Order: sequence, then structure tokens, then C-alpha cells
Amino acid sequence: WFTLQYMSGFGNEHVSEDPRCPGALPEGQNNPQVCPYGLYAEQLSGSAFTCPRPTNKRSWLYRILPSVCHKPFKPLEEGYLTHDWDEIEPDPNQLRWKPFEIPKAPQNKMDFVSGLHTLCGAGEPRGRNGIAVHIFVCNTSMIDRCLYNSDGDFLIVPQQGKLLITTEFGKMLVEPNEICVIQQGMRFSVEVFGETRGYILEVYGAHFELPDLGPIGANGLANPRDFLVPVAWYEDRQVPGGYTVISKYQGKLFAAQQDYSPFNVVAWHGNYTPYKYHLEKFMVINAVAFDHADPSIFTVLTAKTTRAGVALADFVIFPPRWGVANNTFRPPYYHRNCMSEFMGLIKGHYEAKEEGFQPGGGSLHSMMTPHGPDADCFEKASKAKLEPERVADGTMAFMFESSLSLAVTKWGLQTSNRLDKNYYKCWEPLKSHFNPKCK
Repeated sequence: WFTLQYMSGFGNEHVSEDPRCPGALPEGQNNPQVCPYGLYAEQLSGSAFTCPRPTNKRSWLYRILPSVCHKPFKPLEEGYLTHDWDEIEPDPNQLRWKPFEIPKAPQNKMDFVSGLHTLCGAGEPRGRNGIAVHIFVCNTSMIDRCLYNSDGDFLIVPQQGKLLITTEFGKMLVEPNEICVIQQGMRFSVEVFGETRGYILEVYGAHFELPDLGPIGANGLANPRDFLVPVAWYEDRQVPGGYTVISKYQGKLFAAQQDYSPFNVVAWHGNYTPYKYHLEKFMVINAVAFDHADPSIFTVLTAKTTRAGVALADFVIFPPRWGVANNTFRPPYYHRNCMSEFMGLIKGHYEAKEEGFQPGGGSLHSMMTPHGPDADCFEKASKAKLEPERVADGTMAFMFESSLSLAVTKWGLQTSNRLDKNYYKCWEPLKSHFNPKCK
């Protein structure tokens, strides 16, 4: 694990070759008549060929066999993975889930793919516009099988357990309080080391990018140099019993067999890569006089729509920071929103919900559904002595926010059996303090 190497920089043009084969990258061209070491050249495109240069994404892979060498794809049972947003009636209520249960091995062995459970989403992959929120729970590694997502990008947020992710570009170790992004079409396999759980934000039709900083200036929030990309690593491994390549395509799973490892890329170059980021690297911006800045100041990554300032999806975190605002109710304010807000908790407690909202669980506040601090939090914060204080030490909550109206799956509302039916009660003790004689 500790010898893994990375290159830094968000969206950079990277160049990498496995040191076992120096000179594997062709000099001065992408597609020579004969590649060094007898490799095959293969381009992986993450954007239309004619996209403007700032948004044009592609990488060239130099591999032992091209990825086209496989038997035909056949349908694979997808379990609780879905994009059927009409399987159950809509629910506008404030929703909260207890920590999602991880199956126990060896009674119920479950790897990353079989452990995918869709919680909510909107839109449609065929139209290239939409998102999904998935929960993954697993207890065993993927063996001789990999996954690639034809529909969109996966932003993976581990909450319990490390993920050793092998990709066509190299290996990444992703631990809780880190995230990684596996972009559309990239093959990957996940090794775990015990009971493992986390969250996934999937986007169709856009890639994640760093948010614009506006008057903040050139530096702050997630800085580009803190994003890490794996270095080339290959295995020349035959799998006579059959290696399974799984494609998530139009919301369904399909499997194809081949007799070799797909992680046979000896060298690559380009700007279309998987990457990871440690959330402790986030440079927090905050209000230092009075009132709140909007939570958009905590955006790590955004997937934009064609409407300026309106996100298909934002990934937002609530990291440890100082609270110093004068004459201000410091927890998050009561709010109704034209966005959908799914929240998860990696560790610790969330400042506005000390009880009930637990690591490995989640909450969904749907479009225009009111939400805010529970009654206990309101009373404490209204009477607190306002001194500089540390907020959220030892915790990390996050939000997947979208301009789409999210539908919850049957698994989320019923089958998972993790929905907290008493969530609404946390606001019931709120009482009126109104006194027309007191200004």
C-alpha cells in the first residue's frame, strides 16, 4: 500500500509508463505503425472530439491487448442497482436513514458491484442528463472481475474501510475522509479488507470540475495540486477460467468474458484519468463578521449544467473550522430550497443534528421541503455565549446537491428497512417565542 505513487494536479496532461518497460510511450506521435514493445494503441475519449479545448478529455493507452478482445456481453443480475424512478410513489417528506447494514461474511459474500444499492436519483442515462445516489456495502474483494460505467462518472466516498482500486491507469488506495472519481468508461476493480461501506454520486452527461472561485481569487477551497492521479502499472496475466468485464449500460449491468486481465496498460498519457483527493486538504472559507455565507463556499467539485451557476450535482463538505460570527445564529439556518440535498456522514456528529444522524446513514431534504436545526440545537445556539469556537472537530459531513428533483427508490423507502420513521419528531419540540411587546 505504502509504495503507491501518484502524480498531482487536477485535469493535467499527465504522462506515465510502468518503469518495467522504459520507453513504452511513443515519441512524438500517438499512433505509430508499430508501438514500442509490440503494444496496441487505444484512445479513451471522455468528451466529443470537437469539444472546445478546455473541456476536451481523452487519454491514450498503450496496452498488451486492446479492450475489444472479449466475448459478447450478456445481461447480469443488477440486484438493487436501478434508474427506475417510478417504481414507487414520490415522497416529499424529510427523510433520514439509519446506518446502512453491511452483510456479514462468509454467510453473505458481497463485493463492490453486488453491493451497489441505488437510493435516489433523477434523469436518464440515455438522454445524458441525470444523477443517482448509491450506497455500497461489501465484505469481499472483486476477484477476476472489473466494472466500467458507460452511463457516467462515479464519485466514491468511502465511509468505513479502505478501498484499493486497480484501474487501467494504475492503483489508488482510497481511505475514509478521501474521495475518488472514476470517470465514464474507465475499468476498475475494488479490493477491500473487511466490512466496507460508503456513498456514490453518479452523474450522467457531465464531468466533475473545480468550481469557479469568483471574488475569492486564485486560491482556496480544493486546490488543483492536491488531486492525485495513479501512475502506470500493468499485469500481463492470463485468466483461463475467464475474466469478467461488467458494463453498467443504460442503467443495467452486462457481463462479458475474456481470458486476460484488463489492467494490461503499460503506459498512458492524457488528461482523462481517475483521481483521488483528501478532504483534509480543503481550504475552508467562512464568514468572519456576521451571518452565514451560503454553503456553496464548501463545494469541492461540481458537475455543471448548461445554465450558468446551476449544478447538475455539487459535492459539498462541512469540514472542521472556526466559527467567529458576531450576533449570529451559527448553526445552519432554516431553509427551503429549489435544490435537492442528500447528506451523508463519514465520521463524528453533524453540528445541526447531534442525535439520530449517524456515520454510514444519510438524509434527503427534497426540493422545497423545509429543513434546519432540530429543537435542541436551536435552543442551545440561541443562548450560547458567542466566542470563537471550533466547529465540527473530528467530524466530516458532506452533501450531494442537485438541481434535479430526486426520486427515492423502493429499496430506499422500504426494502433497506433503514428509514427513520421518527425523523420529523426532532422538530416537534420547537415552540413559539413570539412576544409582540418585546422588540
